[in-house]
Amino acid sequence: MLARHYNQGAIRIRDIAYEETLPEKFLELILLELKNARMVESVRGAKGGYQLRRPPSEIHLSEIIRLIDGPLAPFGDADQLRTLIDRDAEHRALYQVFLDVRDAAAKILEHTTLADIMNSKGVEPGKRRKKKQDSPSVLSMVVHGNPTRGQG
Repeated sequence: MLARHYNQGAIRIRDIAYEETLPEKFLELILLELKNARMVESVRGAKGGYQLRRPPSEIHLSEIIRLIDGPLAPFGDADQLRTLIDRDAEHRALYQVFLDVRDAAAKILEHTTLADIMNSKGVEPGKRRKKKQDSPSVLSMVVHGNPTRGQG
């Protein structure tokens, strides 16, 4: 939503939460992380809220995912996988596949910006999205993050 409304002023958390069907408290935590990383800025006052600090074409999905969720793929970070490839000869081929998948995902996410996903077909601005129960989208993964992160 912030990308769609870039250069149109700040948007209230309540409005973002409603349109994106997210709990306000959860969204506040995400926006605080994005603010600390200087991707968004908060605006105080009657017309206050949040807005992007950079154009959507300059914000890559990889930045957001690394900030919110850590490594880009569910297989761990690249250095960890390379270490496993070097040390575990028995499972080397499997770890190499995981590294290849991770690298392919990273390449896509590093070359995809908010503008790219904003310009692809989707819900018209101002229309409330319906929740999909079956299959999560890439955007929902970016916004919601990994619920098991930090557990271990």
